[in-house]
Amino acid sequence: MPASYQAPKRGDVEQRTYSQSASSNSATETATVANLMNGKKDAVFSIRPQSTLKDAVMELRDKRIGALLVRDANGELIGILSERDIVRKLADTPGETLPKKVEDIMTKSVEVCAPGDTLVSVLRRMTAGHFRHMPVKDGGNLIGMLTIGDVINYRLTELEHEALQLKQLIVG
Repeated sequence: MPASYQAPKRGDVEQRTYSQSASSNSATETATVANLMNGKKDAVFSIRPQSTLKDAVMELRDKRIGALLVRDANGELIGILSERDIVRKLADTPGETLPKKVEDIMTKSVEVCAPGDTLVSVLRRMTAGHFRHMPVKDGGNLIGMLTIGDVINYRLTELEHEALQLKQLIVG
């Protein structure tokens, strides 16, 4: 037995510590875009509006991504180009699509979110608008891009954590 160990003596006050409590296990924090962005890489992939769709397709393939932000010479966000945009154009103009300019088919009205937005509100907007990518702006600065997969994966991880907390609460 280590020399530093002393058995409890009569009259000692027992101090109990708790790694969790009912309040800590049932506390809910609303997940925000900032929470999700903390775990993401900062890479934001973009293309110029004068680039061809062939350039865009190669960039999407090489980066293994589903959308590119379209930025002007000043770096301002002016559109978004997704795989879905390209596929629709391929169906409309078979054999003539790849030489076209990004600006000809990009989505010009881009919905953005902010770090303080809740993930639930972002997911609702994506679902209602039938799009899978949303740029994140902090003030006027473009700081990242969320995908619907990012949001769903974050929420699933959150739900797994909540289930574990509830299980620990029940088991004790």
